[in-house]
Amino acid sequence: MKHIEVFAPGTVANLGCGFDVMGLTLDGVGDRMEVMVEPDAEGFEIRNESGVELPESLDENVITPAVRAMLAAYGGSVRVIIRLLEKIVPGSGIGSSAASSAAAVYGINELLGCPFSVKQLVEFAMLGEALQGGTAHADNVGPALLGGVVLIRGYEPFDIVRLPVPDNFFYAVVHPQIVVSTKMAREVLPHEIPLSKAVKQWGNVGGLVAGFALRDVALIGRSMQDAVVEPYRKGFIPDYDVLKQEAMGQGALALNIAGSGPSVFALASDYAVACRIADSMERHFAGRGIASHTYAGRVSNAGARIVES
Repeated sequence: MKHIEVFAPGTVANLGCGFDVMGLTLDGVGDRMEVMVEPDAEGFEIRNESGVELPESLDENVITPAVRAMLAAYGGSVRVIIRLLEKIVPGSGIGSSAASSAAAVYGINELLGCPFSVKQLVEFAMLGEALQGGTAHADNVGPALLGGVVLIRGYEPFDIVRLPVPDNFFYAVVHPQIVVSTKMAREVLPHEIPLSKAVKQWGNVGGLVAGFALRDVALIGRSMQDAVVEPYRKGFIPDYDVLKQEAMGQGALALNIAGSGPSVFALASDYAVACRIADSMERHFAGRGIASHTYAGRVSNAGARIVES
């Protein structure tokens, strides 16, 4: 069998105003797996050696629909074995399912001689997201595969755009030990919004895209405001407004909910500031009797890639 080791990074979706259409890539956290393929053979197996609890049933693993769709499109007989070596904890709010699906399809594609484009890999990986959350969305798998910041301009037809990341751009993420299901987070959202809110949101999305295109971190910070989703979802996170005020006081450019939560992310133009914000967010939850885990690092331009074993 041919084999390689692959890494796919964690991601943050929505970016405030970019609900379901924007995401960015995190450096220093992600999934690592060994991918093995054997042409002219049959079979598919996932071996979880990561130490993280995952579904034992193959059909319940988010990797499975992505790989099956990819192999069906490929057409030939291929045996695939995946060994999960390092795994983002599911429910952490930093793209755990997306990292798994992205790494798997990227590794298989490499071993098959790259018959599929990165855009096609994103479309395969989206099917893993559909198993997890009910909808095939790309705001996590897109940046996990392409790196940097992505904009999903549309799904019918699928159109994804990669945006550049400023050099002086860092993140802090806190994952509090509370449960917010994607279903719960979706159900609280309004089905209609006033035109005035829509106009405000469009302006922020335009400013956010322009900020990344111009590598202007101040414009990114001003634009990463959410008039539509945050007001309804922040109630799931204890004293969210206080948390945001504390982070901004520590020098954050912006703070918002990561994906559907419960994780919260902040952005900064300096790594030391990002670390300070992460400590502040951890203290916020500790003061309310809630354990949490924090991450801090650079917003990355690197997506899924081969790594040395």
